[in-house]
Amino acid sequence: MDHLPRPVPVAKGFRTRLRGLAWRDRSAAGPGLLIPRCSSVHTFGMRFELDLFFLDCEGRVIGVRRRVPPRRFVWWPGAAAVLELPTCGEKVGKGGEIEALEGSGIPCSPNEKR
Repeated sequence: MDHLPRPVPVAKGFRTRLRGLAWRDRSAAGPGLLIPRCSSVHTFGMRFELDLFFLDCEGRVIGVRRRVPPRRFVWWPGAAAVLELPTCGEKVGKGGEIEALEGSGIPCSPNEKR
């Protein structure tokens, strides 16, 4: 799928992890954000919907939440990282999303300590 980013920036510090993509316009959000050592995110302050991919410690997708609107709290048990992507306009089934992400070659290192 062409809308998946390569490479994805990694949230390094506390403020970057806390803020995520909040308070940004869709055009300023970039390709998305990988938040390592994380199993939950909030969408307070978001100005657009997010597609959330929850990854295990090996970087495999274990859960997907599509089109998460602002003012929500989302978590996935057992997740080691969360990939936040601005929602694109196309609709894809859950299996297609997971297959596309796993085969995309996105450099996801959920255990990375930066």
